[in-house]
Amino acid sequence: ARVLGRLAALMERDTDELARLSVLDNGMTQVMSRPLVEIMTGWTAYYAGWADKIEGRVTSVPAHQRELAYAIPEPYGVVGVILTWNGPVVSVGMKLIPALAAGNTVVLKPSELTPYATEHVMRLVREAGIPQGVVNLVLGGAEAGDALVRHPLVHKVSFTGGPATARKILAACAESLKPAVLELGGKSANVIFPDGDLDSAVTSSAGTVCCMLAGQGCAIPTRMLVHSDVYDEVAERVVAMVSALHCGDPLDPATLVGPVVTRAAQDRILGMIERAPIQGATLLIGGGVPHDVSADGFYVEPTVFGEVDPRSELGQVEVFGPVLSLMRFTSEEEAIEMANATEYGLASYVYTNDVGRVNRLAMQLHAGGVYVNGAQPVTGYELPFGGVGISGFGREGGQEGLFEFLRTKAVAVA
Repeated sequence: ARVLGRLAALMERDTDELARLSVLDNGMTQVMSRPLVEIMTGWTAYYAGWADKIEGRVTSVPAHQRELAYAIPEPYGVVGVILTWNGPVVSVGMKLIPALAAGNTVVLKPSELTPYATEHVMRLVREAGIPQGVVNLVLGGAEAGDALVRHPLVHKVSFTGGPATARKILAACAESLKPAVLELGGKSANVIFPDGDLDSAVTSSAGTVCCMLAGQGCAIPTRMLVHSDVYDEVAERVVAMVSALHCGDPLDPATLVGPVVTRAAQDRILGMIERAPIQGATLLIGGGVPHDVSADGFYVEPTVFGEVDPRSELGQVEVFGPVLSLMRFTSEEEAIEMANATEYGLASYVYTNDVGRVNRLAMQLHAGGVYVNGAQPVTGYELPFGGVGISGFGREGGQEGLFEFLRTKAVAVA
């Protein structure tokens, strides 16, 4: 607990440097990088508090048996942690830290695209006094990840990324029946009712999709489901907000929209944008590559489509770019059906002042988390975070995230 507390203090001390390295890693803006480092620090401090509070339980047995019976939580031993490229510092807080708090040693592999901030975290690990060999950094691509997952001394794997890679990881884990925690992205819906705070709802979707990591976030509400009574008004507000957003150098503190991570990502996003009108969507703003950006990088204009068919590619496939889809609904039942009409199930968002409606939707939305009237995932490390469907399984955050790195042993003494 004390060592992890020191690590949290060192992360806080080096916030500026970690934020700078995060920008260099994947092109996220400075506006985003510092808050993400602060989230990592918060997760670290939270799990430092858990490290000395892990305890088993003594269970009652029939008196005539005269047995002592108890259950004790134990660490797995060696855990393989594979970080995501879109937010490696947050991934450190969500995976590495609870694994350590539970008493495991960790082999940590960042994405080959984004190693810089993680390398700095390793320097802080040593400075905090964590013994050599407790945290081990492995750099490399798919070959390194495959070797890590298959290694017989790695007893559990935690991975954040896409479903395609996750299927390969699960296949490798299946050879030795190795358990895994998988967080695999989403196609999150933001369901907006007429009685909700429309300004906050617009900021939640349009601002987040276009500004937060240029739309490269797993729980970002990329599908904006709007009640027909306020659809036109919301669409106008969204376009007005997005029109004020401009791409720029992510190292410039004034920049709100940075580049996407690679040219391949840029090409894939632009391809989806090009196909969307063919499938019935109406382009409201954006849709191309900005030509007024002096900085190098793979930029995509903040883009909004209206009247998107929920069954279309744009309605079903994770874009992972600054593209927002507006869809119209007329009833609560239709909104629930539309929100649930994807294979993903990481997060759902709701804007309404009707408490009864909130409770109904919370029960019926197929998602690992439901966030109401501006609440956001991940920032609250006390709550579990994770998905259903092809958004994965297992949880990060809260005591559930800690217990993912523990297994229970039963002991009975006659």
